[in-house]
Amino acid sequence: MDVRFFDLDKEVETFFGTSIGRLQKRLGTAHSFRNEAAKALAHLVARPESRDSVIALPPSGLMGGYLRVIKKSTGITVAIHDRPEHILDRITFYDLDSKPIGRVLTHEEKQDYLKEITRDISYFGKTYNRAHLQVDVSGMCADAAAREVKDALDKGIPGHDQAEDPTAVL
Repeated sequence: MDVRFFDLDKEVETFFGTSIGRLQKRLGTAHSFRNEAAKALAHLVARPESRDSVIALPPSGLMGGYLRVIKKSTGITVAIHDRPEHILDRITFYDLDSKPIGRVLTHEEKQDYLKEITRDISYFGKTYNRAHLQVDVSGMCADAAAREVKDALDKGIPGHDQAEDPTAVL
């Protein structure tokens, strides 16, 4: 997309000086974690280098503390949709210190994860209606998905002045 890219998970780890896993463990609940991690999002969107950028959010990115920060932003939110099977193919597992774990799933584990991903899509998917744009990237590779998002952004959003703040929050 030829713009700066920020992954909120990495920004949260930098902001708090600890891994996502350790921060989640310390805070105890998903709600508490989102509210605390939203501080890193607020810090990021206030930085000049976040203009003209893409900020990748977690599936819960349009909930709780994250949503409060996003509502104050003039950026464009894009909900990206994909099939559970394709999401599972892209998953990387991490240890408590955010180091990747090479892991081969059994057939049963794959089925369990597909059920969990499907539940997550159903649960978080309700919040995706808050996004300015919905983009289906089902089965696409990363480059094709990025082009699909860019095309949707280039078409614009009725009633939204893109010159105001072209930051996309995904």
